[in-house]
Amino acid sequence: MTANDIVRALAAGGTADPYPLYADLHRLGEAVALTAPDLPYAATVHSYRAVDQLMRDTSFEVYDAFWLASTTPDWQRHPVLVMLMNSMMFSNGDQHLRMRALFRKVFTPRRVRRMEPEIVRITAELLDRLAELGADGAEVDYMAEFAYLLPARVVGRLLGLPDEDISWFRSQVDLINDWLDFRRKGPDVLAAADEAAAGITEYYLDLIALRRKEPQADLISDLVRAVDRGQHKVTDLELVGNLLVLFNASFSTTIHLFGNALPLLLERPATQMPAFVEEVLRYETPAHVFIRVASTDTEFLGVPLKRGQLVAVLTGAANRDPRRFPDPDRFDPSRPDNQPISFGAGTHYCLGAALARAEARLALPMVLKRFPQLALGGDPIHTDQLILHGYKSLPIVLGR
Repeated sequence: MTANDIVRALAAGGTADPYPLYADLHRLGEAVALTAPDLPYAATVHSYRAVDQLMRDTSFEVYDAFWLASTTPDWQRHPVLVMLMNSMMFSNGDQHLRMRALFRKVFTPRRVRRMEPEIVRITAELLDRLAELGADGAEVDYMAEFAYLLPARVVGRLLGLPDEDISWFRSQVDLINDWLDFRRKGPDVLAAADEAAAGITEYYLDLIALRRKEPQADLISDLVRAVDRGQHKVTDLELVGNLLVLFNASFSTTIHLFGNALPLLLERPATQMPAFVEEVLRYETPAHVFIRVASTDTEFLGVPLKRGQLVAVLTGAANRDPRRFPDPDRFDPSRPDNQPISFGAGTHYCLGAALARAEARLALPMVLKRFPQLALGGDPIHTDQLILHGYKSLPIVLGR
């Protein structure tokens, strides 16, 4: 298969098991040109070395408002594009650093450590709920009743969102993720994402205004306080865009970390947890693709690129790179120097990485301790996305 054929296959539905396609890409080199006019990308970068190098290279930018305007001049008519372009996820240079500095100030490793008792409490609550739903051997959907709810409630309490609003948030974020996916987007997908973004924007602006009047012990209150004291020049709409990104980074990928981990954990219940989590992140990466833009005419590992061309950065492939990980298709938590690139690298490294790792490290052992006879149930349903790789549904039975 040519590189064009491989990327077409990924976009057309090779998402449940993309790893044979990644192996084909690895045989073609570390980065390959894409020449088909029906593909929006000029190249894929997929080796571990290449992905790490490109993500740290500031001449390759995220797709910000400047680049978007060249292809979608009316982008400001779309609420989802306005929201995303107001976030650090879709900004470069000084604008990115300005927003990231605010969030790094209040979303600190110390704050994540302080969340650990809350993570344990939420986990225990959800395991009690699982016990009720799975009584008498009834099948339970692990994704819907645990993997989705745990990270959503954790980040909700971090931000100060009421538990009763979390299910609505999840549905709206899913619509936005559909638009962000690797595949081509139709007008119906964009329209649904626009409606979701408009609703989220209104919700957050109301909450920001409320926290200005009545501060709480939550992240949004701390962000608003830092801005209002003049310490950081960030607008309310930029707060909204970045709160969405933080929710997404701390929620959507963690869902699939939990889902992808469970079948592997059931095969190895005695595994040491930090090493197990790192190997899950490598072996079944929750987020498989990022997009970068060449900001100048250049050449990357022998692949010529023109200014403005898009590059598909395949972190899921990088974590199965045989050059970096011997026998990459074998799950092995004892791998030496196991440093998956699942959360990116460089200035856009995922802000929610530490929280995701803490949740998995704390919660997964509690699942098996509470339900030592837990087993997989009926047929799972995989996502049809590549940007977020995992399960839509994963039936389980809890045992006696």
